[in-house]
Amino acid sequence: MLSELIAGLRPGDDTPALLGRRRITRGDLAQLLQRYGGALHARGLRPGDTLGVAVRPGPRALAMLLAAYRMGLRVAVLDPAAGPDVLLARLALARPSLIVADAAAQAVASWAAPLARRAGLALPDLSRLAPTVTVGRRLPGSAPALRAGGPPPPAFDGDGDAVIIFTSGTTASPRAVVHTRAGLGTGMRAVADLVRPEAGVPILGGMFFVLVPSLASGAPVAVPARRPAALARQIASLRPQATYLTPPQLRAALDAGVPFRGRVYSGSAPVSSSLLGRVRAAGADEAWCVYALTEVFPAAAIEATAKAAHDGDGDPVGELLPGVRARLTPAGELQLAGAGVCDRYLGAEPHEWVSTGDIARVGGRNVVLAGRAKDMILRRAENIYPGLYEPSLHVPGVSLAVLVGVPAGDGDEDVVAIVETTPGTDRAQVEAALREPLRRMGAARPDRVLFAPVPLAGRSRKPDRIAAAALATSAVRP
Repeated sequence: MLSELIAGLRPGDDTPALLGRRRITRGDLAQLLQRYGGALHARGLRPGDTLGVAVRPGPRALAMLLAAYRMGLRVAVLDPAAGPDVLLARLALARPSLIVADAAAQAVASWAAPLARRAGLALPDLSRLAPTVTVGRRLPGSAPALRAGGPPPPAFDGDGDAVIIFTSGTTASPRAVVHTRAGLGTGMRAVADLVRPEAGVPILGGMFFVLVPSLASGAPVAVPARRPAALARQIASLRPQATYLTPPQLRAALDAGVPFRGRVYSGSAPVSSSLLGRVRAAGADEAWCVYALTEVFPAAAIEATAKAAHDGDGDPVGELLPGVRARLTPAGELQLAGAGVCDRYLGAEPHEWVSTGDIARVGGRNVVLAGRAKDMILRRAENIYPGLYEPSLHVPGVSLAVLVGVPAGDGDEDVVAIVETTPGTDRAQVEAALREPLRRMGAARPDRVLFAPVPLAGRSRKPDRIAAAALATSAVRP
């Protein structure tokens, strides 16, 4: 699919591609792609080399990634939120031949470092890691510009590594997912089949796995506005056929009264049935939960109506998408395989199956999650998996709910439910609505229910269970 998109970009094409303050056409992207391809080739990069990319999302970042793919390069994505020590360790593992960065990313490491730290961003001096060049406008102290070269080389025709995405691990032992060109293409095709983009009709979504399938299908893309009021104006003016937002973005938009339309997709963090129901009530024709991991995207999907019809324990994430296979370990952990699964972790041997870290049940091709294996709570010698019960706590008026363990002595734990309500909700009504779900939890029923905002962490703003446990501990034992 990436090759199809690249082949379909031609200079002079005035068809809109990226919608925003400045409208970028497909011809604009084609010119950037050719310019970057020629410049990277002139720098001596060849198929199989690693290119570090620290460029803010936008036309430059997209064109750089497409140029690298066309040349057969491997892209290592640099995340300013990771911190300088972690980035140094990660890039020592990836060993990029060249780093391309915009002036903003470099400023984070130099004169703007104090301001950036307050925003949760930090980069090391990129030039310490590998030769570094600047794309776009330069600022004082920026690395030399990526200078124009000749025409780009012929398109690379073959398989090989396409992208390195760092996910977790420690400073001493970073962990990174490696996707091949074939695997990346399979994942993009699965997204296109799920989203069903219609040419010429806008799509809202800023992530790479949304941009490529949309543009390849002829649909222009707009990055969703961060502020709910601006997002509401976007939806009203663009009338998108599909929108992708993370659950925290959706909750903020819904709390502010943002109307929706078309198809709405959400993932990267738990997506509750009640959240999808709110999206449908706000005007969306369809509301989808997408189960995806860095190692495989997407793996499964389920629409709001089917998710709401589930009356058992656990969190249904839908039917496995075509080409994805599943199995359970003896401990009940879900493992996935298929053409779209990552090839390996950087520095390790290729694998067929990847462990998700999720406890699950699999019936046919339908998957129901029961919680993260590492989140298990041990109370009175009984294993309690929070994900098995948390969905039932999302009654009307509840925005987010988690179960955490609080040390109770002798290695035992008490169970605390932290419940965050939507703005303006009558707490007494929520408490009344929770009585039956709590009763049905049986031996997993929490020892205490705490009404408070659920702490979030990471770029996807998932529930921070460590911080949530600390919050519950301080509330239970002040």
